[in-house]
Amino acid sequence: MSEQIFNKIHDLLSKNGAKFRVIEHESARTSEEVAKIRGTKMSQGAKALVCSIKGVDEEKFRQIFKDENVLNGYLLDDEKPAMKAGKIYLLAVLPADEQADLDALTQKFDCKRASLASPDEVIALADCVFGSVPPFSFHKNLHLVVDESLLERNDEIAFNAGLLDRSLILNAKDYARIVKPVFVKFAKEKC
Repeated sequence: MSEQIFNKIHDLLSKNGAKFRVIEHESARTSEEVAKIRGTKMSQGAKALVCSIKGVDEEKFRQIFKDENVLNGYLLDDEKPAMKAGKIYLLAVLPADEQADLDALTQKFDCKRASLASPDEVIALADCVFGSVPPFSFHKNLHLVVDESLLERNDEIAFNAGLLDRSLILNAKDYARIVKPVFVKFAKEKC
């Protein structure tokens, strides 16, 4: 769906001297299928989930995200309004072989509720459909959090780059250096 997002990521990584490679492949329906196609481990998959949190202590939130907006020069030009009163949006990135513990996000941000965003919100905030959302936020209202286990367990991460038929395999240290994520422990083993 989003050649624009792929091009932004490719440009960002190239300009920052990142070690990465592009893999073109058939669309896959699951993380397991795409890992097999890529020739990577499931744990390398950077699963990016758009989440909404409600009832946040705004001061605490600002303290956590005080150094954000490192990708200012790459923000989407045509941001679509997706915000609803009282909601803050996160791009929560974790290893594909684990699942998100939304209660952990609720506790970290001292909020009333954390949930997955609707398909319309995902498209508005990430300019991508489910399954193709990369671990990069180019929307000023989509705040990036990464479970540190993704980078601790892998030298390289793999992800769909805005398109279901195109992936990037990226050096994990380069990813952390470029996006400067806020680290939050929210991944748990799949049941």
